[in-house]
Amino acid sequence: MYRIMFVCHGNICRSPMAEFVMKDILAKEGKESEYLVRSSATSYEEIGSPVHHGTRRKLAEHGISCEGKRAVKLVKEDYDKYDLFVGMDSYNIVNMFKIFGGDNQKKVHLMLEFAGIDRDVADPWYTGDFDATYDDIKKGCDALFKYLKNK
Repeated sequence: MYRIMFVCHGNICRSPMAEFVMKDILAKEGKESEYLVRSSATSYEEIGSPVHHGTRRKLAEHGISCEGKRAVKLVKEDYDKYDLFVGMDSYNIVNMFKIFGGDNQKKVHLMLEFAGIDRDVADPWYTGDFDATYDDIKKGCDALFKYLKNK
């Protein structure tokens, strides 16, 4: 089983959106049993909080549920438990390196790099624009799925 962890600052907006979009893609392709997909935060700020209402609403528009998801903290020990860590922005990447003490196995990647886009995923916490965030995450997850199929 291939294990993927999506990561953002608080684990209430972008990373859970990516987690559940990816799970939806895998389910539609009949591949969900081949992957473990989770999400986490680099900060302690929202630990235990439910997914942000804007993310829940946007996922629901696409028939995707994130029911029961609560924010969890990324920890150093996760590095050995997962095969791939996908950060939503460059700040998350820096924080993952700090949490893990580096990335000697090259497991840490920026979300949109899989789509050939050199920028961060739009952050709805600051913009309120969950449409732009969803579009970025859908592009990233679609490209990540293609990458994984060709691995």
